[in-house]
Amino acid sequence: MVIRRIIRENGRDYLRTYIFAAVCLMLVAASTAFMAWIMESVINEAFAKKNAEVVWLICASVLAAFVIRGAASYGQAVALAQVGNNLVARYQQRLIDHLMSLGVSYFGEARSAQVAAQISQNVAGIRDVMNLTITSFARDLLTLIALIVVMVTKDPVLSLIVFIGAPPILIALRYISKRLRSATRESIDLNSRVLGAMQETVQGITIVKAFTMEEQISARTSTLIGAAEDRSNRIARLTERTSPLTEIVAGLAISGVIAYAAFRSIYGDVLPGAFFAFITALLLAYDPARRLARLQVNLERAVVNARMIYEILDEEPTQGDRPGAGVLVVDRAGIEFRGVSFEYGHGVPVLDDVSFTAEAGKTTAIVGPSGAGKSTLISLVPRFYDPASGQLLIDGVDIATVTKKSLRQQIAYVSQQPWLFEGTIRDNLRYARPSATDAEIEEAARLANAHEFILAQPLGYDTPLGENGANLSGGQRQRISIARALVRDAPILLLDEATSALDNESEAAVQKALESAMRNRTVLVIAHRLSTIARADKIVVMQAGRVVQAGSHADLTASRDGLYARLQAISEVPAPQPKSGEGPGADVKGDKS
Repeated sequence: MVIRRIIRENGRDYLRTYIFAAVCLMLVAASTAFMAWIMESVINEAFAKKNAEVVWLICASVLAAFVIRGAASYGQAVALAQVGNNLVARYQQRLIDHLMSLGVSYFGEARSAQVAAQISQNVAGIRDVMNLTITSFARDLLTLIALIVVMVTKDPVLSLIVFIGAPPILIALRYISKRLRSATRESIDLNSRVLGAMQETVQGITIVKAFTMEEQISARTSTLIGAAEDRSNRIARLTERTSPLTEIVAGLAISGVIAYAAFRSIYGDVLPGAFFAFITALLLAYDPARRLARLQVNLERAVVNARMIYEILDEEPTQGDRPGAGVLVVDRAGIEFRGVSFEYGHGVPVLDDVSFTAEAGKTTAIVGPSGAGKSTLISLVPRFYDPASGQLLIDGVDIATVTKKSLRQQIAYVSQQPWLFEGTIRDNLRYARPSATDAEIEEAARLANAHEFILAQPLGYDTPLGENGANLSGGQRQRISIARALVRDAPILLLDEATSALDNESEAAVQKALESAMRNRTVLVIAHRLSTIARADKIVVMQAGRVVQAGSHADLTASRDGLYARLQAISEVPAPQPKSGEGPGADVKGDKS
């Protein structure tokens, strides 16, 4: 059960605070009951008997009760708020730590915007479960019990009249809470999709504008918003459905009490003090009774939110380290693929029995048509994914037998789409190696041909970056990505089409930076333009997930009927010549008219 799990995980850590809050809530309950109980003395002694000596004692006790009630209310409110805020922070940290432990495959299946939206909506459910539980039992339930005791002691017959209305309310609440459970989950899912759609739209606003997608995006989001609104309205109707029933039952009970008490006072000459004490207790009991009546409904909503958080926390990492996994120590950094096969899910194999060696300290380029499996091959080296069969070895050590952390510490990675994080340029470079000095960071930037444009920024290395470095050009972002790889100072460098999205001028600058980054390292590089890898020590040609050729540029070019030669011919197709009568050198004919 979710509630039991939440209490088991957090109850002990906040036990002292919850005890303090419970004591404060007990004082609130006791002072509230005292206010109802003393009403008999107020009416009988002050107004019926006109006993002046007792009035001062009654006034002092009422003042003391209000002081205690105010101080206790403040104490419990602050204590529970602090615990609630800490619970939210704790689960946010747990979630981010757990998400970091999950494999890349999880994020390939889950939409990141929706995951973020779901977390922001649902994490407060843990806090609400804990706070609803403590306030409902320590304040509302105790207050209600204390007031019921006052009511029964003042007049048992009147109390019986009130209790007749309880069963119908309980039956109605049980029915409503069952229907609310599914509606709440649907609402959370729809709201997370709405927030996710908005986030994706903001991130891809240039594409939206370029393809005039505004109306399409607006229409699609409008459908989601409308569905979310309908679910929220349904939840509101279900949640508030208890109010008319509660009010009607309360009205009948209070009307009956007044009629009965008035009859006794008129015809039985009974002092009204007990009745006033009873009616005060009844009126004061209404709020805690109403809150308790809605407890199951409110708790159900909080539990649904909490359950969705635990669905993420219970997601098992798919690539845990083996028991007894060792630490990878790299000497020469030679990489060997030995009969490696891989597929995503249960689909068609992406890699099929791939075997080749990337020699230590040399550059091995991987080329092939789109869909050949090049990027998948690169992603196996840092164990973003694990092969379905075969082995991947570094210096003769199977990487499946070492910890992922020690493996990835030996690798620097430059992706096709460089991703920069919130913070300054210096922060983004230091992520690669937190212990790097400012001098090392600046030297890496110089080698990456990035130092000059960084200094040209408003605050130099301390310039805050926009979302994913939006205030930099594509070439600048890529050079910072290369500088980050250099700061890593790892013996293995992975380059996944690092220049394919750049214009010629930016590509030239990035290519120069890459030449610095590749020196004295074992490099695996995927190339979009074959001209950028002509000087590679070895070129592996892939097609349909298999290695079809391997060798140097000269060897592969010599094989005229090979795939590499055909790819090279395609990449070197000359530009179309101007048609006759167009462009430079065309004949200019005069007007014959």
